[in-house]
Amino acid sequence: MRSKTLLAGIVAMALFSVGMAEEASKDSPPALAFSMKSLEGENVDLSKYEGKVVLFVNVASNCGYTKQYSGLQKLHQTHAEKGLAVVGVPCNQFGGQEPGTSKEIKQFCSSKYNVTFDMLDKVNVNGGDACGLYKYLTGLDTKPAGKGAIKWNFEKFLVDRKGNVVGRFGSGVDPSSPELVQAIEKALAN
Repeated sequence: MRSKTLLAGIVAMALFSVGMAEEASKDSPPALAFSMKSLEGENVDLSKYEGKVVLFVNVASNCGYTKQYSGLQKLHQTHAEKGLAVVGVPCNQFGGQEPGTSKEIKQFCSSKYNVTFDMLDKVNVNGGDACGLYKYLTGLDTKPAGKGAIKWNFEKFLVDRKGNVVGRFGSGVDPSSPELVQAIEKALAN
């Protein structure tokens, strides 16, 4: 009986530690209260984006929407000085369209699309093993796309300077689309 109690305590501590490793700061807004890894394997505390407008995009290298990297890079170049942070989050859950290693993803993005915006390490965005950030983002009823699982690569979540999720845009919404650009500009103005 004592060994079962001890084992239960160890398991609980391990689960608690995993949860705490993913959460970065309780003082940060919920959308930025996570820690993830960069493509280089370094810890990235998402609270570093506090005070910025953030566009989180689940990306993939072999998708029909992959050309959106160009538009995302243009958004980054146009609005970074005003406070926009574009953050790519690779995911291989949709048709196996991001099979590469972190090094391969980084090489592809820099050589093919000259990506200079932040890229995080590959994660799952749906299901029980989805990363904490995407569990949080998909749990919100955010317009125009609403609540629920990510449907495909290149869905976009817009977070305002206060850390509020203010927009969710489907894969077919191009980075240069008026609805996305206007939402970004409105968030930057506040």
